[in-house]
Amino acid sequence: MTPPIPTGALAGLNVIDLSRVLGGPYCGQMLADHGADVIKIEPPLGDETRGWGPPFDAEGISAYFAGINRNKRVVALDLTKLAGRDVLLKLLETADVLVENFKTGTMEKWGLGYEAVLAKKFPRLVHARVSGFGADGPLGGFPGYDAMVQASTGLVSVNGSPEGGPVRIGIPVVDLSTGMNACIGILMALYERNRSGKGQFVDATLYDSAIALQHPHGPTSWSRARHRSSWATAMAAWRPTATSPRRAATS
Repeated sequence: MTPPIPTGALAGLNVIDLSRVLGGPYCGQMLADHGADVIKIEPPLGDETRGWGPPFDAEGISAYFAGINRNKRVVALDLTKLAGRDVLLKLLETADVLVENFKTGTMEKWGLGYEAVLAKKFPRLVHARVSGFGADGPLGGFPGYDAMVQASTGLVSVNGSPEGGPVRIGIPVVDLSTGMNACIGILMALYERNRSGKGQFVDATLYDSAIALQHPHGPTSWSRARHRSSWATAMAAWRPTATSPRRAATS
């Protein structure tokens, strides 16, 4: 039987997804949902989120994993071994996009850094990295986690209450928004490639994404020096936007 012809805006786009857990896989899934052929490369024991449950499906795969890895093909490779890296390089010969979220410096340690190796071997490749803080700056190279970055950027201040203090936002909005930003960056890089014929490096970080989410609270704080430990549901420019306790009616 002849396989169906891929459809969608990104049909014909070949993506190698080395990422795990959430931010990177979410980016890869968005590309796959719109027609890209995404090959997810997992370590021999698999992406750890396969076991993040319950619930699990009939094959023992967690809902967490299934919810961010649909429409992908899967290959197991041990990238810590030279043989695994050789297979990856072979796959990259026909790839348009590489997505990964290893700790900064890992790809370089394996001899797969973008500037030194990949850009020279595959000049049309768009390499997207999802990381905590990027490679440079005072926090460059440090790992990042959604809850930690919510706190360090002040994003928790828009949740909770003035009485109880800031509270982590229950949905991992930092991971998800970073995956979205990586996807946007990839699409812009592909559009630019139509003019230049060259790929580029896309650097999407949790910290930058969390800062970018803080409108209008961020500009309000920076322009008026109004620093609050907890905004809760309030917004400085609009009324009424905050919840407030009410007295019980008396007869």
